[in-house]
Amino acid sequence: MTKVSLNEKQSMAMEATEGRVRVVAGAGSGKTRVLAHRFAFIVNELGIAPGNVLCLTFTNKAAQEMKHRIASMVDRGDVNDLICTIHSFCVKLLRREIYRIGYPKNFIILDETDAKDLAKTAMQEFGIDRKKNTAERLLKNVAALKGYDPDGYIARYLMPGADENSPEVKIRYIQLQRKQFALDYDDIIYIATYILTHFADARKYWCEKLNYVMVDEVQDCSGDDWKLIEILASHHGNLFVVGDPDQAIYEWRGASPKTFVNFKADTDIILDVNYRSTPDILAVANSIISHNRNRVRKELTAVRLNERIPEWNHYKSETEEAEGIASTIEKGVIAGARFSDFAVLYRSSFMSLRLEQALLKRKIPYTVWGGVRFFERKEIKDIICYLRLTANEHDDMAFTRIINVPSRKFGSVTYGKLKKLAEAEADSLYPTLRRHIGDPAFGKKPVRDFIDLIEEAKSIAPGTKVSDLTDRLMKRSGLDTMYRTDEEEERLENVSQLVNSMLEFENKRFDEDEADLFHYLHEIALFTNSDHEKEKDKTRLMTIHQSKGLEFPNVFIMGLTEGSFPNHRSIRERRSDGEEEERRLMYVAVTRAKDMLRLSDSEGYLNDTGALKYPSRFISEIEPSLIKTVGNPDPSLLEGTKNMMRRLNEELGGGDESVMTTGTKVSHRVFGEGVVEGYDPVSKSYRVRFREKVRQMIPSVLKPV
Repeated sequence: MTKVSLNEKQSMAMEATEGRVRVVAGAGSGKTRVLAHRFAFIVNELGIAPGNVLCLTFTNKAAQEMKHRIASMVDRGDVNDLICTIHSFCVKLLRREIYRIGYPKNFIILDETDAKDLAKTAMQEFGIDRKKNTAERLLKNVAALKGYDPDGYIARYLMPGADENSPEVKIRYIQLQRKQFALDYDDIIYIATYILTHFADARKYWCEKLNYVMVDEVQDCSGDDWKLIEILASHHGNLFVVGDPDQAIYEWRGASPKTFVNFKADTDIILDVNYRSTPDILAVANSIISHNRNRVRKELTAVRLNERIPEWNHYKSETEEAEGIASTIEKGVIAGARFSDFAVLYRSSFMSLRLEQALLKRKIPYTVWGGVRFFERKEIKDIICYLRLTANEHDDMAFTRIINVPSRKFGSVTYGKLKKLAEAEADSLYPTLRRHIGDPAFGKKPVRDFIDLIEEAKSIAPGTKVSDLTDRLMKRSGLDTMYRTDEEEERLENVSQLVNSMLEFENKRFDEDEADLFHYLHEIALFTNSDHEKEKDKTRLMTIHQSKGLEFPNVFIMGLTEGSFPNHRSIRERRSDGEEEERRLMYVAVTRAKDMLRLSDSEGYLNDTGALKYPSRFISEIEPSLIKTVGNPDPSLLEGTKNMMRRLNEELGGGDESVMTTGTKVSHRVFGEGVVEGYDPVSKSYRVRFREKVRQMIPSVLKPV
């Protein structure tokens, strides 16, 4: 019964119940089916109670799907709640065991907003200026402290009798957690592991209870996840891990795919039959991922027939690229497809702006999957509302949004007084505030400065380009500083994309008088309406990270520009590990496609550096016979890609062929003379001792003495 619908290797995985089993499951190879059938096999044919089998997934949605599938196959009635995420399991464990560190079973779990509020409380106690030191930065420091020594922070700051006085704000944050019996997401894993490690009877209970441990998407497990998993499986020794190193795209946030690659298994099985994509699409995916070294070698094969050869579409501009994608979707729908048959994937969310504009112009309904439409993002709405109030002082909605952004101590009480006054005088909020700016209730300096800013903007708006006006408003209002200090880099990228779209708007206007604020606001009015919510049949736009686990008949991968994708910042930070993860991200994107795959890039300039744009290296890595090229890209562009890669390698030290030996004396223009103590071949960097300090240095800044 349990073998129905499984191929030979899937059946092998289902029946390999004893010992350590590793299943490398390629994209679209049916790993969820294998996990569900294996759970049913263990219950129905081995006779193990469901309450003794732990099946860990990475999202609640995946856990629910797994439960649903298993419930239809097991003989023993209701499926238990040991089919869950890692965090959900840890919470279950802690409800039973957390008393051991002095917490009650009804402890609080902090969400992101709660954690920020607690961080602000700790900062306030220490008299820290939140404008210069953000709550996000404090939380990152707390996470680093906990991650560096999980056992240590629990023993020192959370156990009964812990010292309540602290000289450091990050420790005070942890003490405030203790005071409220609150845990954040990191604590949940750390404390569960701590209890299993330090309390033998707790470890005995859980390890004996869990006869079989199964873990899905294991390539995304962090080192801390792996530690917990190994403990839970240590008694019976039955650990089944399934995943795909080629789809490991979260290493940047702590995932440890190398642990899966190096996993010592009693049984190894590779699921390499893909049921999703056509052979042509899989050939492109295999061609790209073969350039990675840190992987388990496999070649996916398809069971389907080919439909359309994948394409690389090269465009002269980002606008042309967006319009090309929108046109293709429109033609597809005319030919009988649904809007929802199409998905557009991109590396970063700021790339969606021109695409959204192109779709709206053609009245193509769309949804930004797992995200927010461009003109609805907070930072964009803030800027647009400054512009709206400048254009129309009676715009109460714009005023209400920005009067306290950035903070001007204009709280709800003051706002209420202003609103009543405006109603009494039958006027709008801003003019009323301007008239009464001398009143003690309203006349604080930041509010007076706000009035001065808007008045100045109103006076210069008619003869000023909207991009220049926006730059002035951002700098003088404090928005620019606020976005640069809140440590959410994506906000800056979105703002940069908005300004670039303004410049494009201006460049298209032959009459300079039509490049002003008023014309711009009329232009974007189309893009800020919300009529789209009524449509259910929509094209889906999303980042590649958000697409993982999904599949679509027709997939566009846009913005394939060297520097953007692969992201050079990621490569600079993590060297070859960063490059390989970017390539895995490309592999994930390609393998989302079932029937049609279209890759695209455009000419122009990069947003962050202003450098000329060249096609992504990933396009060059595809065998030319596997893809149709559309758009007549100049051969010099691919040479430009190679030159860009070479300059990056030289910057990171990749151009050096010989490695300096340990003991070599070197000089640095700032640190002076030093001695080489070692070389890291992965990051291509040296450990160099300069007097009392050891630094990790790239070769290009070192000169042998």
